[in-house]
Formats: sequence, C-alpha cells, structure tokens
Amino acid sequence: MIAGLLPQVSHGLNVSTAAAGWLISGYALTVAVGAIAVTAATASLPQKPVLVGLVALFVAGNLLSAIAPGYGLMLLGRVVAALCHGSFFGIGSLVARRLVPPERASRAVALMFAGLTVANVLGVPFGALVGERWGWRATFWAITAIGAVALVAIAALIPAWAGVSGGAGGAGASGGRSDLRSQLRAFRSTQVWLTLTATALGYGGMFGAFSYIAYTFTRVTGFSTTDVAWLLVVYGTGLVVGNIAGGRGADHNRDVTLLVSLTGLALTLVAFGLLASNRPASVILVFLLGVFGFATVPGMITRVTDAAGGVPLAASANVSASNVGNAVGAWLGGVVISAGWGYTGPLFVGAGVVGVGLGVMGWAARGAVDAGSGVERTGGVVEARRP
Repeated sequence: MIAGLLPQVSHGLNVSTAAAGWLISGYALTVAVGAIAVTAATASLPQKPVLVGLVALFVAGNLLSAIAPGYGLMLLGRVVAALCHGSFFGIGSLVARRLVPPERASRAVALMFAGLTVANVLGVPFGALVGERWGWRATFWAITAIGAVALVAIAALIPAWAGVSGGAGGAGASGGRSDLRSQLRAFRSTQVWLTLTATALGYGGMFGAFSYIAYTFTRVTGFSTTDVAWLLVVYGTGLVVGNIAGGRGADHNRDVTLLVSLTGLALTLVAFGLLASNRPASVILVFLLGVFGFATVPGMITRVTDAAGGVPLAASANVSASNVGNAVGAWLGGVVISAGWGYTGPLFVGAGVVGVGLGVMGWAARGAVDAGSGVERTGGVVEARRP
C-alpha cells in the first residue's frame, strides 16, 4: 500500500525519497527477523490463537502510523505492524494446507495468498486514492479498521482443528513436529537454502522496482499522480492472474513453473526499463510484472515446506527470505536513483537480481533429484521424504 503513497508521505513528513523508502525497507527487514523469531516463540502454541494475536499486532502498528506526528514514530508503527507479517503468512499457509488434500496444496496456498493479491487490486489503489484526496493518514486509518474486521473474521471462521499441528485435515505437510530443535534440523537441507535464496532474489528484483513505481509512472512515463491508482489496479490484476496460474502450474510441475516465471519476470523488467516512456507499453508491462512476479509464490512456499518436512518455521522463513529481498531491492533502488540512474534504474537492477535468482533456481531444480538432496520428484512435484 505504501508504495503508492510514497511521494505524499515523503512530502508530509518532510523527508527525502531515500528516507521514505526506508518505510518499505524497514518494514521488510522487520518481517524478515520477525517471521523467524515470532514463529519460533509460538512453535508450541495452537496456531489459530497465534493468527488472531498477529492480526491484533497489525492493527496496533497501523494505528500508530496513522497518528504518528513525525518520521520516527511512523517508522516505529511500520515496524510494529511488520512483526506479524511473516509469521502470519507462514503459519497461515500451513493452516490452509491442512484444509485440503495433498494434491491441492499449492492451490490452497494460492487461495490464501489471493487475499494479498486482491489487496493489490483493490487495497493499494484505494489507499492511493484515499491518500490523494484526504491525505496519507486517512489511508492508515482505513487499514486499521479493515484489520479489525479481519481479526474478528479469523477468530470466528477458522476451524480450531486446522490451527493445531498434526490435527485433522488432509494437508501433506501437517507440521506435527512442533519443538524448535526439530524445526531447526530441517534447515540442514541444501534444497531449503537454495529455495530461500531464489525466493529472496526473485522478490528483491520485483519489489526493488515496484517500490519506486509511482515515481516511474509520474516522472518517466508522464502519468499524473491521480493515474497511479488505476495503474496499481492493473498491476494488482496481474498479481491475481499470476497467483492463480502459479498455483495450478506448481501442482502440475513446480520447478518448471518457477523457472518460467522467473525468466518472464527478468525479461519484463528489462523491457519495462527500455519502454518506460511509452504509456501503452508501460500499462502492459506493469500487468506482466504482477503476473510473473506472483506466479512464483505458491510454488516457492510449498517447495520449501516440503523440502523441510512441513515444519512451520520453514514456511515463515520463506516469507522472511522474500522480505530480505524486498528490503535489499528497495535499498538498491534508492541507491541507483541517488546515483543518477533515474527512475528506470531500479527496473534494470531488478532484472539483474532476478537473473541471479533464476540461476539459483536452476541449480536447485537440477539438484532436486540427487540421492543426497533429501527430496524426490513425484508426478512433476518435488516432495520431501519424511521419516
């Protein structure tokens, strides 16, 4: 949401573009740390009440940002809200998997993440529109209210058994081992680390460019600030399409889907950098940015959790890795803009980062069938061997 408000926040708090970018990077870094720390701290607890508590933290952080009188408190609010993010999506993805048969695991994760993609279709442009008309603080007030509704809905509608590790349900990754030491042992797998690295690089390339997309549209393409809202709808629509296609593709052949998605993302970023001054091309390319960028999400999450034997910490670690990528990508984008590369600079840098991620994913895919990798290929999907 804040990517569409970055110019207004920067002006309202009287800080530079690079400093405003830290409201994205700081959030992402906190997600990276919080995903591991919070999941580890709550490993032995039933997961439904943990999800409720995490959303309460989200509400509190956004409320703090809404009332923040200056940059410091605004950043603190972002940090508080970010503490819930990684664990919520990590634990939530496992809860979603428990509700379906194993062969629909990636699609279940995609359906859960559809909330995030719909937020980009509706929430991000809505936030930009509210910020444009009533000020950026009004957007944070709206997010606080929506978070409160979500808290009540989760408490009322998520079945309790789906939030208990090893409970009823058909998920292939039940997460039966809840002690921290057992969860940490899962990280001995090379496939886990390769998948986490590919996740960080893929996300870093996409969100490093997306963090400054409002500037690209207004300073390079020539759109007005009011156009940013509908352009973000186009991007968000791409996220929805990519999320659905990526989930279905991953259930059919996960590694091929991931390799194709990362290749498409790298090529899209290069093309966007070259054609950013062309309005029709920019509209098409921001849509493809969403499609290829989010097509990797379901497959990456199920790949890392399968390679780790279904432990909750692995799912949260994947969210953590993505936000390490987000933070580094946003930082690199700010660096190249400050160095005089202009507002297309983050697009080219992002393409390079994704290219490295593609190489790592290729390495992981080749090693997935090795006898010593701890995984085997079944029906086109990498499955973890469980004791």
